[in-house]
Amino acid sequence: MATGHMGARLRRLREEHGLTQAAFAQSLGLSSSYLNQLEKDTRPVTSRVLVKLSEVYGVDSTFFASDSDTRLIAAVTEALEDPQISTGVPAADVVDMVRAHPDLAQAFATLHQRHRNSADLLAALTEDRNALDEDVDRNALAMPHEEVRDYFYRRQNYIDSLDRAAEDLTTRIRMNRGDVGTELEIRLAETHGVQIVRRVDLPDGLWHRFSPTERRLELSAHLTTGQQAFRVASELAFLEHGGLLDELVAEGAFSSAAAHNLALRGLANYFAAAVIMPYQRFLDTAEDFRYDVERLSAFYATSYEATCHRLSTLQRPGASGIPFNFVRVDRAGNMSKRQSATGFHFTTSGGTCPLWNVYETFSSPGKIMRQVAQMPDGRLHLWVSRTVTTRPMRFGQPRKTFAIGLGCEARHAHRTVYAQGLDLTDEEAATKIGSGCRMCERPACPQRAFPPINRALQVDAHRSSLSPYLLDITSTDQHGTPSSISPLP
Repeated sequence: MATGHMGARLRRLREEHGLTQAAFAQSLGLSSSYLNQLEKDTRPVTSRVLVKLSEVYGVDSTFFASDSDTRLIAAVTEALEDPQISTGVPAADVVDMVRAHPDLAQAFATLHQRHRNSADLLAALTEDRNALDEDVDRNALAMPHEEVRDYFYRRQNYIDSLDRAAEDLTTRIRMNRGDVGTELEIRLAETHGVQIVRRVDLPDGLWHRFSPTERRLELSAHLTTGQQAFRVASELAFLEHGGLLDELVAEGAFSSAAAHNLALRGLANYFAAAVIMPYQRFLDTAEDFRYDVERLSAFYATSYEATCHRLSTLQRPGASGIPFNFVRVDRAGNMSKRQSATGFHFTTSGGTCPLWNVYETFSSPGKIMRQVAQMPDGRLHLWVSRTVTTRPMRFGQPRKTFAIGLGCEARHAHRTVYAQGLDLTDEEAATKIGSGCRMCERPACPQRAFPPINRALQVDAHRSSLSPYLLDITSTDQHGTPSSISPLP
């Protein structure tokens, strides 16, 4: 594996435990000078050091894999375990491919995603036999929202140039926390000649509308003060940094106009969040508040969802916050937003895990729920979940309710207020979850909805059990190895 990032991760592990180089070196049985060389990447991290790190701090080899490598390994593994294309490639070969040819691995994962999308579209058309060929949008195979999601995913949900541009704007206009909306509107009017009009008669579901020719920004009167400031900031992104937005979108090489425009909107929204919650100030406040989302939301006059989303972007080199995973799901289990600042892989096959506490929050609206969960690879995570609901704009209009999940590895959780009273090291007490039934190899999960796509079933007509799908642990692949999924190296 590449060693350029291993020293930085070793230093980060030391800092997370609040240790000096001397104390950290002593705990590992190393000299301070040798540890200093490891942290500067002038010496490699040997297997002996890895074993000691595992014994003392509970980290495994994946700790030193880059987050992008870990996610890509999971994506390629998922693709290869599709029964239609599976070739029994050993996990070690997948790791070697990702590390030696990352662009090729990414292309393979993308092609598999297109294959799955085309299969889903074909299934939908088969169900509706009256659909006309000319009614089919071939660009739908690309799934614009998935392209944009992967664009942010590959960048660990952090866009440095855009984040710094937003932070610079807050400095130049000398924004105070209490006047965020006012200062932004003054900037829009005085610098760009844009008139802001608040309207109660915008079409249902339309929050704002900007006309470049008329220099007129219409805002829905149903928006809160913080939401109005966010929309103003998002349009400032186009007016002040349109060239930067175009450059960033060009890097994505999106396959359709829909994906291109969706990426532009996503980047503008990223800029808006970075203006309302400027990086260093927000990070300092988050650390001071121990990442208490509700307290941060009140302090910055932002929604719970927007605050969680911003927390998942704090990955500036040399000044990073906790690497969070962020998700938004509905009652039916649809995941409409998912961003990860870590190697956590959200599967795209067969939904997510029903044992995940993000779904329990619907039974207790507005209540913060916590869960220590263990993934099949053995890693422990702390998940914090809560529902959010948008108010209707008129009688008879349904409310929108989502569950927001914010998670991090247990080794970071002690820095949050949500770790209070929890044993973050007790693996037996942790809820055993997976990335989704079709990819989860847990042999006897009572909540399993589908059999895993990479394992044979053990069927006995004269036996019943709690789990409807018993896995054949004796089956082997064409290489003669057990067909179970091994934890990622």
